[in-house]
Amino acid sequence: MSIPATRPVDPAELPTNDFYQFMISSVAPRPIAFVSTVSAAGAVNLSPYSFFTVVSSNPPILVFSPTSRGTDNSEKDTLRNVREVPEVVVNICDYSLVEQLSLASAEYPASVNEFTKAGLTEVASTKVRPPRVAECPAAFECVVEQLIGLGDGPGHGTLVVCRVVQGHFREALLLDGRPGLDPRKFEAVSRLNGDWYSRLSPASLFSVARPNRRLGIGFDELPEPIRHSSLLTGNHLARLANTERDALPTPAQVEEIKTEPMVAYLLNKHRADATEQATQFTLLGRQWLEEGKVAEAWRVLLLALAPAT
Repeated sequence: MSIPATRPVDPAELPTNDFYQFMISSVAPRPIAFVSTVSAAGAVNLSPYSFFTVVSSNPPILVFSPTSRGTDNSEKDTLRNVREVPEVVVNICDYSLVEQLSLASAEYPASVNEFTKAGLTEVASTKVRPPRVAECPAAFECVVEQLIGLGDGPGHGTLVVCRVVQGHFREALLLDGRPGLDPRKFEAVSRLNGDWYSRLSPASLFSVARPNRRLGIGFDELPEPIRHSSLLTGNHLARLANTERDALPTPAQVEEIKTEPMVAYLLNKHRADATEQATQFTLLGRQWLEEGKVAEAWRVLLLALAPAT
């Protein structure tokens, strides 16, 4: 596994917007909060924010951060509203709504209702004053717990800490038999930089076994030739390192892998060239790791370390 070169960049040595571009193109994709608020006078505002995430489950807390305008350091309508009425609805969009979400981000005057401009439907919330977006597959009614200033110059953020008091979730997207939305049905969208977004689709899904279900041996206990192989990436090695000690193959199991058809073929083909034989075994192990055949990969990779026979 090789480590690529990096370029050091000091934010103090760049214009604010230049380093901002590095941040938003690197911290990606970012989930999008489609935030609805109301002013004290009752004016409704709807605007998307990709400086957003979930930060606590008990209590359930979401945070987002409106930044001041880079031109004159003025506050966004959303922030002015939550100072007056400390309640929000964090609506979550899917792919079918992304163009309308983008339209709602336009700099309309504070008196303009973005629901109307973006062609979206207001639905009265259950526990807070701002309405939620009827078309959104998920929405969180929240009370604002804190506003935390993060600077004072143009582009500075204000962290809005929101405690969820009510959720709404589209019935058709729910998982069967357990809580949550099914990622195979929910076409979530997220923000990149510039005009770019990303879209969750079934073809982009993959699973990674969570290490809290097992105690793997870790990178430090991988055989050194495997750990430093140029043919294996960090992902390949992590799959091996997530194997429990008592699941590691025995010498007898490594010997048994020689009867597997592809292994037997490689043994015979490269019997006179130990180096090429080890390379081909490693490539086969890599293929099996990518197919999720971790036990088989372990065996053939350990076989690659053994002298050719």
